[in-house]
Amino acid sequence: MFLSHHVFLIILALFVSISHCCTFTISNNCPYTIWPGTLAGSGSPPLQTTGFRLDAGQSVRIPSVPVGWSGRIWGRTGCKFDANGVGLCQTGDCGGRLQCDGNGATPPASLFEITLGSGNQQDFYDVSLVDGYNLPIFAAPRGVHGSCNATGCSSDLNLRCPKELQVVGGAGGAGWGGAGRVVACKSACEAFGLDQYCCSGEFGNPTTCRPSFYSTIFKKACPRAYSYAYDDGTSTFTCKALIISSFSALILTARIDHITDIQLHLTRAGPKAKSCTPLPHQIYPFPFHFSSFFLHSSCSFEHIYIYIYVCVYIWFILFVVVRKEKIRVYWAHLGSMEHWEI
Repeated sequence: MFLSHHVFLIILALFVSISHCCTFTISNNCPYTIWPGTLAGSGSPPLQTTGFRLDAGQSVRIPSVPVGWSGRIWGRTGCKFDANGVGLCQTGDCGGRLQCDGNGATPPASLFEITLGSGNQQDFYDVSLVDGYNLPIFAAPRGVHGSCNATGCSSDLNLRCPKELQVVGGAGGAGWGGAGRVVACKSACEAFGLDQYCCSGEFGNPTTCRPSFYSTIFKKACPRAYSYAYDDGTSTFTCKALIISSFSALILTARIDHITDIQLHLTRAGPKAKSCTPLPHQIYPFPFHFSSFFLHSSCSFEHIYIYIYVCVYIWFILFVVVRKEKIRVYWAHLGSMEHWEI
């Protein structure tokens, strides 16, 4: 059965400014409603909105994000709020309110994390499953010169989540989850609370806190996302900010090899889905590695057909070339025989 991908997008647009650098454009390409939430890091001001409803096909712009801003963005699902913005979400809830107002996502939730640099500093960004997983999320930043790498988790971990980590949905998840379905996957830290999984206590450093059986499941499915607290080497990405112009002693900073555009894809596979949107090419360029293709793609079977088609096409071309060469040799041989008869 093919898995159908639907996409939740966050786009960071560039503006040249001293105090403000970016506009976040958040678009929901899912066929159901999502409630994005935002949380500013320590020392960063909250964004103009910290939570809102975003119906299928809609977009929201958050302008004037300041240089140096850091924080998190995530998607909430299965939410119900009253007229005062009080309610609850099945996954990613932030204090039971529409506006998160300084509350982070209740685990498990897939997170996009970013720190915007200033001057010649770098942007740092990642997709984290340290707090668990609720939706596939894929971040595709673009620099002017295309030097910013993609990251994320495009696999549906809810389909392969170990039973002991599963969060099963209750009633009220219309259009998304539903009673009896796995709607999120806890981290081992959240599920068991042990230091060895939480990288705390005697395991509070990268030497003693090592990948666990559970974090390895996350990492194999999503090799570019954080699977546990010290998974930095393959999970943190950067873009560099450069000072590019000055006028009357006024320095204007802009981001050249720096993020100008980020797309966050939150996907959901339907129970009767019959189509599949291919994974972004930044992570799976063609030609791809066949074994990793089975491991990381949540829509492998459709891609297998493409792979077979390409192989058959190449075989056909080689067959025609070889056949043509054989025919040429054959006619050359006949010509030489006629010469002998004369």
